[in-house]
Formats: sequence, C-alpha cells, structure tokens
Amino acid sequence: MKKNKYLPLLFLPFLIGTLFSCENNEPPTYDLVVYGATSGGIAAAVQATRMGKSVLLIEPSARIGGLTTGGLGQTDIGNKSAIGGISREFYQGIRAYYDQPEHWKWQDQEEYLDGGQTRTEAGETAMWTFEPSAALQVYESWLRRDNIELVTDQKLDRANGVKKEGGKILSIQMLSGEEYHGKVFIDATYEGDLMAATGVSYTVGRESNATYQETLNGVHTKLRDTTMTGYPARNAINHNFVDGVDPYVVKGDPNSGLLPGINPDGPGEFGAGDHHVQAYCYRMCLTDHPDNRIPFEKPEGYNELDYELLLRNYEAGEKGFPWINSKMPNRKTDTNNRTGFSTDFIGQNYEYPEASYEERESIREKHRQYQKGLMWTLAYHPRMPEHIREEVSRWGTSKDEFAREDGWQQQLYVREARRMTGAYVMTQFNCEGLKVAEDPIGMGAYGMDSHNTQRYVTEEGFVKNEGNVEAKVQAPYPISYRSITPKRTECTNLLVPVCLSASHIAFGSIRMEPVFMVLGQSAASAAGLAIDDDIAVQDVEYPKLREVLMKGKQILQN
Repeated sequence: MKKNKYLPLLFLPFLIGTLFSCENNEPPTYDLVVYGATSGGIAAAVQATRMGKSVLLIEPSARIGGLTTGGLGQTDIGNKSAIGGISREFYQGIRAYYDQPEHWKWQDQEEYLDGGQTRTEAGETAMWTFEPSAALQVYESWLRRDNIELVTDQKLDRANGVKKEGGKILSIQMLSGEEYHGKVFIDATYEGDLMAATGVSYTVGRESNATYQETLNGVHTKLRDTTMTGYPARNAINHNFVDGVDPYVVKGDPNSGLLPGINPDGPGEFGAGDHHVQAYCYRMCLTDHPDNRIPFEKPEGYNELDYELLLRNYEAGEKGFPWINSKMPNRKTDTNNRTGFSTDFIGQNYEYPEASYEERESIREKHRQYQKGLMWTLAYHPRMPEHIREEVSRWGTSKDEFAREDGWQQQLYVREARRMTGAYVMTQFNCEGLKVAEDPIGMGAYGMDSHNTQRYVTEEGFVKNEGNVEAKVQAPYPISYRSITPKRTECTNLLVPVCLSASHIAFGSIRMEPVFMVLGQSAASAAGLAIDDDIAVQDVEYPKLREVLMKGKQILQN
C-alpha cells in the first residue's frame, strides 16, 4: 500500500479537526471519499477541495488517471465546446505542459502534426492530444497543488467492505483491512465496484431494443438504415470482415471446429438483449524513435491459430490498415482498433465486470498476450501483406511511459462494465435530443458508439463480427443529475459519475474521458451541497446545484 503520496505537511486544517478522534483511536471521517482515481475521480477530488471539503481519494491500483494516463491520448468528445470546468482545465494544463521546451525530448515541437486534434479553434488555450506521462504529470501536480490525500494499491473488500445504516454508507473497508469513513461517497471506478457492493441496482450487457423502445441497442446482425432522428447508423458494416472468410480450422470443414473467438451459439435474435459488453483493448502508446522503441516480440505460447482469421481476412481481400495510429507528441501514438480483426479482443471480456480481482488480472493478461501476438503477427508474419509488415515493424512500445519492462500498460480499456439502474436512465432518446433532461450536470457530445461484442458464423457459412454501432448525435445533449444518483431506497449518500445510469447505447456516447471529468466535478458539487444541508443526495435542490456548476464553469446547454 502507498499512502498519502501527495499529502504535504501544510495540510493541517483537516488533521487538526480530526486530532481528538484519532486520540480516541477512532478513524477520521472525511466529508467525501472518492473510490477510483480515474479522470472522473480526480476531478471530483479537486472540486471537493474547492468547496472546502475534506476528501480522500482511493485508487485500487498503483497508478492514477485511469485511461487518460493509460494510453488514451486522442481525446474523443465530438464537440469540444461542450467541455468546461475542471475537465477543460486539464486540457489547458496539457497545453501548458507542452509549451515548455524541456518536454519535447524525441522531436521538435514544430515537427508535431497530429491530424487536427491538438487545436479545434483559433487561439484555443487547450490541447487535446498528449502522452500518458504528460497526463500523469498534470494530475500529480493537481494533487500536490490542492493538498489532496491519496492512497493507492487499496482494493475494496467487495464481499463485506461496505457498512451501511439507514440507507447510508458509513464506511468502506479495503482488503488490507484499512477502513475509511465518510459523509458522502463517490464511485469513480470503471467497474462500479463500490456501487455494486453497496447494493445499488445495476445491469451488465446490452438491453433489448424493446426495453427502452430504442433502435440501436441489442444484437445487430443487419444494417439499420436510420436512427430515430434520421441519421444513418453504420452498425453491421464497419470494423468487420470482408465477405468470404472461412470460420473453420480446416477451410470448408465444419467438423474441424471453429477458429478461436467465434461464438458457437450464434449471434442471437436481432434487437435482443444479452450479457455482452463491447470489446476491450489496450490503447497502445507506440513510438518509431529508435532510441525509445521496444520492438514487438513474439510472446511465449504464441499460437498462430489465434490469428488465422486475421490472415484469412487479408487473403480474402481486406485492403484496410488494421489500426488507427493517431500521432501524439514526441513521436508517439495512441493506437486503437480498426477493421475486422485488430486490437479489440472480441468476446473475451464478458466475465470481467463481475469477476474477482484475480480473475480480472487474468483477463487483462490474456488481452495483453493477445495484443502482443497480434502486433508480432502484423509486423513479421510472412502471410501478412508486405506493406503492412514494413509499416508495423517500424513501431514498438515506448521505453519511457509505463512501469513494465515490456512497455505495456496496466490499464485495460474497459469501455463498459456495470451500469447503474438509477433514478433516471439516459437512453438513445436523450442522445438524439428527443428527450431532454431537466436537471443537466454536463453535456454528452460523442456519437453513440459501441465496439463489436462477438464473432459468429453467418447463414452463408462465413465469419462476421457483431455489435458495432456508430450513430451521430444532432448536438451536445444534457446529462441528468438523477442519472448519477441511485434510487433513494438503495442508498442516499452515494454518487456514480462513471458507471452511471444509462442504456448500453447511450453509455456508448457518454463514456468519454472528458465527460467523466465533467460528471466527477458535478458529483462532488452535489456532494458538497448534500453535506452542507445534511440531506440525501437525491434531495439536493437542482437550482442550488446549477448555481455551483455554473460557478465552476460547467457547460450545461448549447
């Protein structure tokens, strides 16, 4: 366990206020306890300090920042004018970081061309592309600046670690035995572990279209022409195999068995719900600088059969490049999934949301080994097209980004896990502007985006992916305060800004790191008001909350 890493000696007011309880061997009671030092968790902690509240930030792993410091340097949001408050401050901090010449080690600043993401308008003070290490330095500087108390490597005892009384959480206990008391709690993890352990209702997987009368949820085995508002939805076509890829170990012989990763039970009925979550991957931070590059190596236990579908896809006529290799500063990248067989480990994450810590680590390692084998195959396998081998082999993981010797990160891209079923459920209707939340705490702006969830054999006997949805939103749309509050009967002092209450397809739009920071700030703002008035989070008066949010420069309307 690492404790109080950023707690300076000057952090005296809270220490003095808890002196007498410590003398009686009673643990201190914080105003706010934030579980999960993701981007949203950090924003919540910063906002709590600005409201004069004592706050404890708990991170289950050894590294803060979640995906923002874990490889996702290509900021996805759609319309960046929808991002304000502490979230925009972060991207302004990134701009300030890169305005310092000493942070350009592997290339000159003038050489960096990112494809248009760094600036989105003339004179903008923010920067939207960055290295993981840059994001980490910005967040660490915030924790030092605001005297935020942080403990790392502290995992919640998910079986017996939540003590409640009268619908309120009194304290949470870690596997280490450490116990933390608070007045209000925020679950800012990607998995929703505190929410689940508290007994709050949640769901995992895709609802059927019928559940919320949506059109973009559930199984997608065919192309739907439009969304409710008439925008085309590219769902069954993108990120898929070309026609004619044989799914069997021995081509044309069903008796030889299916190749790895294909669902033998078929895809399910169109529009039906299931327990599938969209695919995970590692957002790789690669480099082509020879002094900073770790070449791709064939992993131990490599099995060519695991990549046979990739090879067959190209042999069947695939022309696309199998990654999105977005340029980051210092000759690095944020590398993401593209085409029918790429970095997404499709169908191999269904158990992750509910899995034990040990099982999750096993799933993360399987994803890492899969991706290691994928990159070696792309770079060196003789059956890959030569132009792909030549390009991919120029790259490798970065020596100077993560703690692992192989250059890979620990943070898996958990695109979705549990989702709360709270006081208000955000749905496709909200994203498309057909239903408008009356109590906005931030704006979503990205398209409704789901990665594939499974592979199956078509009626024609070929392999296809299923689950990809890409649908536009008309404009930034408001996210309801009630979507981060549990039902009153389940808990009255918990807020959930990451695994919030949303359908699968609506969460696919909301689930962006800038929005998680927005929602984290808004959650802490509501927590502060609930503490001041000694009321349930469900009883926070929205006009008061809105006033605090506007003071914090949040964007609440177009």
